[in-house]
Amino acid sequence: MDVSDLRKRILHALDEARKDAASRRATVDAATKEYEAFLADVVVPLMRQSASVLVAAGQAFIVHTPAGGARLASSSSPETYLEVEFDASGDRPVVLGRVSVTRRRQGVLVDEQPLGRGKPVSELAEEDVAAFIVAAVPRLMRRP
Repeated sequence: MDVSDLRKRILHALDEARKDAASRRATVDAATKEYEAFLADVVVPLMRQSASVLVAAGQAFIVHTPAGGARLASSSSPETYLEVEFDASGDRPVVLGRVSVTRRRQGVLVDEQPLGRGKPVSELAEEDVAAFIVAAVPRLMRRP
């Protein structure tokens, strides 16, 4: 192969990679802004409502709002919780729902899945978060 042809192809591939990286940064930045609004307007209020319902039902849960996420945690076992957080590490940014449950023999079991079946952040709704919480809460209540 001619060196000049190889050089052109490599430089073209590098240029395309730069363009892809710039496009990805723009996509992640937009999704991050959408997620921050979604977290404040939808996720945190639903977590607080869920905690109130659980406390009224005799279950001790508290809401934590670390930067970039929200967690509904058991007051008696800090490793037992459900949380929502933003993940921009994959091909496209997604909102993850994570459930962590402490089991004596098995230790801590963690399961995570995208909210809303991997919908873009802009398409997520209150119902997606509510469905995650309703499905996860019984798992938090199971005894080892």
